[in-house]
Amino acid sequence: MFRCLCAALLAVLLLAVASACSGSGLFGKQYEYEEDLTLGLDGRATVVVNASLASLVALRGLPLPMDRAARLNDDEIRSLFTSPVTQVTRVSRPWTRKGRRFVQVRVRVSDVSRLSESPPFSWSKYSLKQENGQHVFQQIVGPSALKPGTLRNYGWDGSEIVAFRVHLPSKITFHNSRDLVTNDTRTADRGNILGWEQHLADRLDGSPVEILVRMESQSILHRTLFLFAGAFFSAVIVLLLLVWWTMRKGVPQGSRVLGF
Repeated sequence: MFRCLCAALLAVLLLAVASACSGSGLFGKQYEYEEDLTLGLDGRATVVVNASLASLVALRGLPLPMDRAARLNDDEIRSLFTSPVTQVTRVSRPWTRKGRRFVQVRVRVSDVSRLSESPPFSWSKYSLKQENGQHVFQQIVGPSALKPGTLRNYGWDGSEIVAFRVHLPSKITFHNSRDLVTNDTRTADRGNILGWEQHLADRLDGSPVEILVRMESQSILHRTLFLFAGAFFSAVIVLLLLVWWTMRKGVPQGSRVLGF
């Protein structure tokens, strides 16, 4: 029993080491910079950014402290992501990974096509429009804010990955989701999620990321509610028909109740 337990612990340890060496943690792949956009058919969207302070400085040119001893002010980060078109709903407490501090910022925008008016997202062009009875979403990520000769050593070893992820509200009919690290085509994850990944070095160099998705103009939620309502009313109609049939049939003739 003891040997089995030791073997199991050793297997878990080896898995953890292998995951760390491959750039993935025990809870999935880790990213140096990640944009996670949840889109509505009406153009409203929520963007969650999970990123190291170093990547926000190098990629977006945001004036954030790199000294680990420096105090990180939530209001300072909030002000950097707040604009006339965006509203910051949450700034997380920073956490540390591989000696670098990370933070999560959640932003709302009422019109995704105007998201590029916010400085942290100005490297992208966004559009959502209707074509041939479908909704088409496009995002083109352009050059980073990195200026030649300004990059410092932030402890990057070349394995860092940048990711752009989109949550779609309706059935996907076409997409060009790719893992630009391996150049593999990707399929939608559970929950209608598509992702595009790129090496941090390529993103720093400004290698473009083109995101294109076509989807039905009826949301999955609307379709689900419609099907549920249809099933409910069908059940009610069947029940009413059974009641009507029972009342119409009535009590069979010749039947008698004992005692009468």
